[in-house]
Amino acid sequence: MEVILREHVDNLGRRGEIVKVADGYARNYLLPRKLALLATESNKKQIARERVKFDAQELEEKRVAEAVAERLATVEIEISRKVGETEALYGSVTTGDIAHALAAKGFDIDKRKVVLQEPIKKLGEFTIPVKLHREVTSSIKVRVSAEGEPEKAKNQKSEVRSQKSEVEGRKE
Repeated sequence: MEVILREHVDNLGRRGEIVKVADGYARNYLLPRKLALLATESNKKQIARERVKFDAQELEEKRVAEAVAERLATVEIEISRKVGETEALYGSVTTGDIAHALAAKGFDIDKRKVVLQEPIKKLGEFTIPVKLHREVTSSIKVRVSAEGEPEKAKNQKSEVRSQKSEVEGRKE
């Protein structure tokens, strides 16, 4: 079935393009969500009239995304997680965690725009891409640190002291 896309659909096409898709995909997904119209002559004429408006809207969306990308380029976020003795995280850092940390910094970014191949499961510093627009991608630095790191060091020192006192007590 041929349809005219009203919105950009990832891995399918851009707004205004005529694409051929499976009948079920068009009937069950594209048409009910108003992402596409059937490719009839009248719809083709309607899309041609709307193309100027679409292009202006696209340009504005890209300009806004570029402005946000410029602000995001300087952002560094730190996420603390509990870690085990081998410095492996209990749990992981996901796109939702990163989006939440960005929201705390004043950025309203959907977690689906954070491009993370798989959740972060170790300590360290990572550069994570954020896809703000189809043509605009920015990167942020995410530092994953151990939760309660100063407390952990204090606990280790007190354990060493107690072990020393036990050893000294046995010597006497």
